[in-house]
Amino acid sequence: MLKTIGVLTSGGDAPGMNAAVRAVVRAAISQGLDVKAIYRGYKGLIDGEVKTFTSQDVSGIIQRGGTIIKSARCMEFKTPEGRKQAYDTLLREHIDALVVIGGDGTFTGGRLFAQEYDVPVIGIPGTIDNDLWGTDATIGYDTALNTIMECIDKLRDTATSHERVFLVEVMGRDAGFLTLNAAIAGGCEAAIIPERKPIVEQIEEAIGSGRRKSKNSSIVLVQEHAIEGGAATVAQMIEKVHPEYSTRVTVLGHLQRGGSPTANDRILASRMGVAAVQALIDGQRNVMVGIQNDDIVLVPLSKAIHQKKDIKEDSWQAMMVLSI
Repeated sequence: MLKTIGVLTSGGDAPGMNAAVRAVVRAAISQGLDVKAIYRGYKGLIDGEVKTFTSQDVSGIIQRGGTIIKSARCMEFKTPEGRKQAYDTLLREHIDALVVIGGDGTFTGGRLFAQEYDVPVIGIPGTIDNDLWGTDATIGYDTALNTIMECIDKLRDTATSHERVFLVEVMGRDAGFLTLNAAIAGGCEAAIIPERKPIVEQIEEAIGSGRRKSKNSSIVLVQEHAIEGGAATVAQMIEKVHPEYSTRVTVLGHLQRGGSPTANDRILASRMGVAAVQALIDGQRNVMVGIQNDDIVLVPLSKAIHQKKDIKEDSWQAMMVLSI
């Protein structure tokens, strides 16, 4: 019988995680359930960093970035011994089910843990990368996209004033969603993403589009893992082939993870948090809460992890057309 839910945030932080924690806690309490927050993700589950949360514990956090229950990457949880320690914590704390908020690595660990110990696990997608299959959006993606767009707007003033090519390196793990859509939103000349090969042709196309417009300045976004060395490598390639261009590299880095979540991320996180609790009450397990066409859906963790989410072809074509 479900009496106590554990909630944790794991992996890279994403704006909106606090809103999701808040929703899980308050939704569970409204159903007469207890909630225990597990600090520092799976590491905290192994070490027993657990605290019972009340509604007051999550008061005033919906607007805060990061995660108040901290996050960590835990290599120990990848071992059978580590997962056994984590299960011992669940037994000791009388936790009947877990809600895990994070990305691909978080869900991979949660799914394996659920299989080994028959623990109901519900995943909430919290990652700025937006790379999980089965959901149109992940918590934190919209905020990160807006942060990148604001940086592009500022950089364009300098790029235009000095007639330079700015290479802006964007996060995204192995996916180009942030890079491509930020390029569209920021009116950039090109986006170098891992989903489109070969990279050399992408770079030549980026410079070519600038020449067609008789411009001596442009902004090109580079997904961090599209090419080894990231934006710095692209800058070297451009200057080698086109010495007439002066390039500058800007790596946005962890700046993209921070900041107060947008309204979209707060609403998404709140809806997903409530849905995660309801899923557990309904007897669901080993599923991710997703959103498709503005409807909440439940997606098997195995599919969310292993199926690849594709870049929308119309988005790519839109960027290409608008860069002419």
